[in-house]
Amino acid sequence: MVKALYPSYTQGHLDPQAGTLLRKISETRAAPLSSLTPQQARECFLEESWLGTPNEGIAVKTLCISSSTGQIPLRVYQPNGNPPYPILIFFHGGGFVLGTLDEFDPFCTFLASGASCAVVSVDYRLAPEYKHPAAVEDAVTVVRWIFENAENIQGDPARIAIAGDSAGGNLAAVSSILARDQSFSSLIFQVLICPWLNLSSFATESYHYFGDGLWLSAANMKWYRNHYLQNKGQAMSPSVSPILADDLGGLPPAFVITAEFDVLRDEGEAYAHRLREKGIPVLCTRYEGMLHDFVILPGIFDRAQDAIDEICQALQVAFRKY
Repeated sequence: MVKALYPSYTQGHLDPQAGTLLRKISETRAAPLSSLTPQQARECFLEESWLGTPNEGIAVKTLCISSSTGQIPLRVYQPNGNPPYPILIFFHGGGFVLGTLDEFDPFCTFLASGASCAVVSVDYRLAPEYKHPAAVEDAVTVVRWIFENAENIQGDPARIAIAGDSAGGNLAAVSSILARDQSFSSLIFQVLICPWLNLSSFATESYHYFGDGLWLSAANMKWYRNHYLQNKGQAMSPSVSPILADDLGGLPPAFVITAEFDVLRDEGEAYAHRLREKGIPVLCTRYEGMLHDFVILPGIFDRAQDAIDEICQALQVAFRKY
């Protein structure tokens, strides 16, 4: 099965659930993402059954905060327990083009209950309607606001962590760098889930192995990039490709999750290596046999729950240190 799908990759074993999903995709012969308009892609991004059932007992409220360009909607998830809660700021994935608060609702309830923290899910502006740097501007505005207004969500400003999956992992990494450089927040931890950290190149081995795949292809990544950036030259900026930052010292400890069968695998692991070189504590786990962003899809991947448990445990440890 692996050899038929990825003939250049011979050292891995595709998870049976991942193989079943890819066979179904192959059999349906659905139009590739790269042939769709953003609106068409948004209508078929994630199937509800893939996301799992939200955890009960989580208080959920929505609010909007003001920015220089308008309002940024937030959804806040609060666990059972006594405030003030540690806070996790979460940026969803979707290549900077796709993704809604509703689609990532179950995942946020898993984090809130598993890590006993308030989760703030950010509805940042999407491309191509709003190209770079709109998403980064929104991300930084939210991090700054939460640091200054943690009590408004019954949160503890001394225990703020940041997380994101895929493109959201990019925003989490970029926000961590900018928070350090601009000294507007003291983040204590970052969780990067299958993060997209280098938009300047598709030349890694993992792109070579999996770039023609049915799940997340190189063509899809170029489609996302073309919609997100005003021009390809922007990809060389650390605010777009944080792995290109000259200095990664002084950043929060990190937990990086990668998936074996993912074009983004190698850049996630390279980023973890660069953080370690600066003396930053880093846990990096590669989930063998898994596809990109499996973590947010416990409705189809059993291993997703393992990863969610590992994330929550890492967050609990980080929050207990403060």
